[in-house]
Parts: sequence; structure tokens; C-alpha cells
Amino acid sequence: MTSYNKLSLRIGLTPTSDCNYLPGEQEQLGVVMDHQWLTPLGYGVLIASGYRRSGTALYRPMCQSCQACTPLRVNCEQFAPSKSQKRQLNQMKKLRWEFKPNLDPDWFALYERYIRLRHAGGTMYPANKEQFFDFCTAAWMDTLFLHVYEDDKLIAVAITDVFDDALSAVYSFFEPESSLSLGTLCVLYQIQYGRQTGRKWLYPGYQIDHCKAMNYKVRFKPYQKLIDGCWK
Repeated sequence: MTSYNKLSLRIGLTPTSDCNYLPGEQEQLGVVMDHQWLTPLGYGVLIASGYRRSGTALYRPMCQSCQACTPLRVNCEQFAPSKSQKRQLNQMKKLRWEFKPNLDPDWFALYERYIRLRHAGGTMYPANKEQFFDFCTAAWMDTLFLHVYEDDKLIAVAITDVFDDALSAVYSFFEPESSLSLGTLCVLYQIQYGRQTGRKWLYPGYQIDHCKAMNYKVRFKPYQKLIDGCWK
């Protein structure tokens, strides 16, 4: 078995570019260059150090003038839902959910509708199967697909990386015209699955306080933030 505390970790910096989340800021990423880290065990070490996966690449923000992206993880064992989350947990009772190793055959119709109605101005429009798998999956990573059904109709999918002691939320898409809070429900299902399978942490991604699309993670408590190299 590889001893990752003895491996070198070379980081390559991407060119600076306009930040996708905070207007006026410049983004720069540090990308892991050593392929020995590209395993579930290697990524398990790095995600606990603030790294994330995009496709086959592991990265973390290394912006020169901004520290807004804060790694965050939710304690699945001790999760205590808020009042609104308790209402959403009640919504879950009329839904069926399952983690699967592969996507259902009708997943792309749902994904295409989600991208067309929610992200028509983004880089993932128009929806493309090859682009989706390049972004969401890696052959070296253990990944499951959360499927959520309402009356046997697929209404949400959440791509979830699986570690021995944790889960990582990669990406989710859902029925864009549903009255349910499906994005929140996907996180609640992931937390529930973590508890059921004895996994302590859910890594939902970076918390960005001043970005509406990326500041929801602090609603799931208790959580820890990675600050100055320590989880607090």
C-alpha cells in the first residue's frame, strides 16, 4: 500500500483568469501533477487538505489576492437539521432514493432540461454527455450516483465520490420546475447515506460567503472549515 505521507506533491499553477464566482476577482488554481495521488486513498488524503476533484484532476484555489473559497465539511454523525431542513426531511418521506454505481437510462433527458432551463448562459450549455462524464467522473475514483424518484419518475441525481470515512458531493442536477428544494434534498440524502454507512464527513465543496450559489453549505450543521491548515 502506498504511504502518501512519503510521496512528493508537485503543484502546477494555472494562468490567472476572471473568477466565475466573485466579479472583479482573479482566479488561479493549483493542480496536482503527480499521478500517484490519483487514487481513492490519495484523494482521501488531499480532500482532507482542501483539494477537490474536477474530472480526473485534483486542485485547490491558490489565488494571489483572495481567500474567499473555504473548504468545508459536514459532520454526518452529529448533523442536526434546522427547522426548514426538518420540513424538507418530511418531504423526503414521499420520495424514493437510491445510490447506484451507474446512471439510469433516462438521466440525460433530465440533465438536458436542467442545463437548458437553469444554465443556458453557462459553459455546460448545450448539454453534452461526453462533457458531463469528463467533468463529473474519473476512472480511478469510486463514485456513486444518487437517484431520487417521485412516483417512479427520476427527478434528481447527485454524483457522489466515496471514501472509507467520507463522501464528497461532486455535482447535482434535478427537475428545474419542481416545487421541492431538490438541491437541498440531495445534500440531506448524502448526509443520511453517510450516517447509514458509517462515514463521518460529507465534503460539499468550497464555501464562498459572498456568492449566492456557493454560500448554502453553512446551513448544514455542525460543520468544520479548514482555516490555516486546521479543521475548526
